[in-house]
Amino acid sequence: MKISGFSFGRNTSKLYYPIKESIESILPICDEFIFALGKGDEDDNTRELIESIGSDKIKIIDTEWDTEAFPNGTENAHQTDIAISHCSGDWLFYVQADEVVHEKYLPNIKARCEELVDDERVEGLLFKYRHFFGDYEHYINHHGWYQNEIRIVRNKPDIHSFESAQSFRRIPNFDGKSYRKQEGTHKLKVAEVDAYIYHYGWVRPPKYMQSKKKALDSIHKGDKKADELYKEREEEFDYGPLKKMEKFKGTHPKVMEEKMKDFSWGDKLNYTDNKLPNRPKFKHEKTKYRFISFLERNLNGGKHFFPFKNWELIDI
Repeated sequence: MKISGFSFGRNTSKLYYPIKESIESILPICDEFIFALGKGDEDDNTRELIESIGSDKIKIIDTEWDTEAFPNGTENAHQTDIAISHCSGDWLFYVQADEVVHEKYLPNIKARCEELVDDERVEGLLFKYRHFFGDYEHYINHHGWYQNEIRIVRNKPDIHSFESAQSFRRIPNFDGKSYRKQEGTHKLKVAEVDAYIYHYGWVRPPKYMQSKKKALDSIHKGDKKADELYKEREEEFDYGPLKKMEKFKGTHPKVMEEKMKDFSWGDKLNYTDNKLPNRPKFKHEKTKYRFISFLERNLNGGKHFFPFKNWELIDI
């Protein structure tokens, strides 16, 4: 059995993604790791960070991004597929540039891959998620934040990245461009794996967070629209009050130790109930969604009502 790790990115270091840590976290159980590196800005050192890992398992594929040919976030899926096309494993392990796996889960993940490698019913493995928010001590589990996602898929020619590269689907007779919902796409049949993905996409200095949000809006809405949206916005992102968010009581992956030492924006975070008078509320702060989240936690065992579910779960 062979496992290929893969990911993609552009300007990941410049935007404070934990890209080095992300790769390092799953590298021990991977036979190779493919990274599709988009041409970025001159002040980005993503390549140097990846090369500093010093592993001959890693292969960097240089790419160009074209958000006109692949609009509305589908360039993310296109870049993911480029990485997939260079993978040679039986299983393909996808980590986005802000996702890290705790070393305690690696034996479970590898064992699950070995257990199911010959079971052709299973097209992918479904992971649980922990979304950290603002700092490394708080996480968010409110209604609307996905609790599960596919992160390992079989190496089959009709399995492709989907929409904005959050998930995967089977797309027979794929034309190389149609990454959005359409007739003829099929949800993958997946089995659960007892492991979490630690998502650090919302943990970075407020200035970098705002830059990252603008970069994502540029991919999804175009550069012109993103420039208009952020013209009047503050230079630094406001995470809002963190006091009522859940506190993380576990440990972070060892590969994150050095990155976490760089936590220098605590004085810019709000650990009280105070709110800036003109700041629009996040979805998780609004009364309607707070009530739904309360019901989910207290009446539904913590599971979300009507969650995003881009898969068919096999009980195996």
